[in-house]
Amino acid sequence: MYKESTNVVVKHLVNRLRDITTTSNEFRLTIEEIARIIASEALNNYPTATKEIETWQGSLDVEMIDVQKLVLVPILRAGEPMLTGILRTLPYARSGFLAMKRDEQTAQSKLFYENIPNLEDKTVLLLDPMVATGGSLIDGIEYLKSKGAKKIVSLNILGSQEGVAVVQKAFPDVDIFIAQIDPTLDENKYIRPGLGDAGDRAFNTND
Repeated sequence: MYKESTNVVVKHLVNRLRDITTTSNEFRLTIEEIARIIASEALNNYPTATKEIETWQGSLDVEMIDVQKLVLVPILRAGEPMLTGILRTLPYARSGFLAMKRDEQTAQSKLFYENIPNLEDKTVLLLDPMVATGGSLIDGIEYLKSKGAKKIVSLNILGSQEGVAVVQKAFPDVDIFIAQIDPTLDENKYIRPGLGDAGDRAFNTND
């Protein structure tokens, strides 16, 4: 299942990312904000657990997200601002990391670093801002499945129709929550209209 956000605030923020005059700092902060919104959409029906808390009028049983069963895994480096944003809402969730680099000649991704906690009985929120061909997302999902993740939910900022369809065909059991789907890829496998290289723009590393 995939769900493109219909939230007008999300669409506004995506268009802020598209604007080439948006500064690197603002770009990162905007990704953080979008990530928080789509995470709340993705977790809307997530199971809760009863917890006793102390309030100003004494103890109270409340329903809370069981963050101990959540693991947030960004695909570095562009996924790092998404992690930062979601951790502001769920500061006690566990985190893991996957680092992949896209080969500009083949458009294939290569895993060169990982640090993943125990995923047994865990739901993983896989954080990848851009879904162009879907290759890096598929590689990330395959790796997390090999580590025993109970369920994987993909949170994304921008994707192409083609890339999202490829991921859904490969892993129909993975739910995708995405801020915006653009219509096409160009001859270089970049999303059009897109927003450029999210990692470079977030960390001001472009030439």
